[in-house]
Amino acid sequence: MKKTVLTYGTFDMFHIGHLRLLQRVKELGDELIVAVSTDEFNEGKGKKTLIPYNQRAEIVANIKCVDKVIPEENWEQKVEDVKKYNVDIFAMGNDWEGKFDFLKEYCEVVYLPRTKDISTTQLKKSLTSFMSIPKEDIMKAFEVIEVLKKDFE
Repeated sequence: MKKTVLTYGTFDMFHIGHLRLLQRVKELGDELIVAVSTDEFNEGKGKKTLIPYNQRAEIVANIKCVDKVIPEENWEQKVEDVKKYNVDIFAMGNDWEGKFDFLKEYCEVVYLPRTKDISTTQLKKSLTSFMSIPKEDIMKAFEVIEVLKKDFE
């Protein structure tokens, strides 16, 4: 019998951690449905995305292990989605451990480990840190690299 798996996420700045999590979620069943958070929903959560919803949804939809993408528009839709799509397994990263146990009434709930040492939050912090380096310092660094490069020629 076919098993349908459902997961949710923002998937901003798509990275290897996202891909590996989706691959592990797909291994739990036959069909993987991914709900991608809309820009409006993220704003309501106080989250600012760098990549607009339509592009994030298109990226996720084109991943080999993903069978269907739906919009996540509010917190309350999860029970509705589980019923509407006849979901057998609801899966999330273990940073959400226990938060969706109320769905156990409707389907199996699984929390999977996140990919170690990678997260969108971490990437955004690194980017912010990099962007705060004065332009002059970056130019000086490139000058040093050019000098070093000549030493190897």
